[in-house]
Amino acid sequence: MAPSSPPATSSLSLRAAGRLFAAQVTPKIIALVLAGAAAARLAVGRWQWRDLVVPAVILAAQPFTEWLIHVLVLHFRPRQLGALRIDPYVARKHRAHHADPRDLPLVFVPLPDLVLLIGGMAAISFVVLPLPQALTAMVAAYAVLGVYEWTHFLIHSTYRPRRRLYRSVWRAHRNHHFRNEHYWFGVTMHLADHLLGTFPDKSAVEVSPTARTLGVEAAT
Repeated sequence: MAPSSPPATSSLSLRAAGRLFAAQVTPKIIALVLAGAAAARLAVGRWQWRDLVVPAVILAAQPFTEWLIHVLVLHFRPRQLGALRIDPYVARKHRAHHADPRDLPLVFVPLPDLVLLIGGMAAISFVVLPLPQALTAMVAAYAVLGVYEWTHFLIHSTYRPRRRLYRSVWRAHRNHHFRNEHYWFGVTMHLADHLLGTFPDKSAVEVSPTARTLGVEAAT
């Protein structure tokens, strides 16, 4: 059966959505590491022009980061390598998210993967950059991660868009879930979708029968 949009329910106010978001574990962890990185950056000092360039590069890369992770990691299909089944936890959780887009815990980055993501961002920053700019990179990256989680949560909540910019993001992500999972991979922004040909006109795309399963019928 082809997927359809979920039935309308009473909508949340933005303030109520914010309270619900702030009560979740993942946003609390992101807020904590963001505050820690910001405090460390202020304590270290030694500001340079690169402290402006680093966040700009991270922000410019974000549309492509979202696109690549969504396509290559979240939509990864199980593979059999001899006796070994390769099916990452984050991909399994994402399939569950597609199966039930209203399930609140499934909206957030899974905790084991969040820990790896936060640690990976820190490790890359310290390897590539001097200490002050590494901390700047961490602040920028954790802030972007927080915006991603908030945007994704808000799209899947019952809050209804009131501004044109958010409405376009909201509509595109819901097209990904309820029309065709092969398009509209961005969440916070869709530059990569436009450049890489995955932001078609909705009417030009058929309704996919596998939007809920991602083509993996027997979820594990």
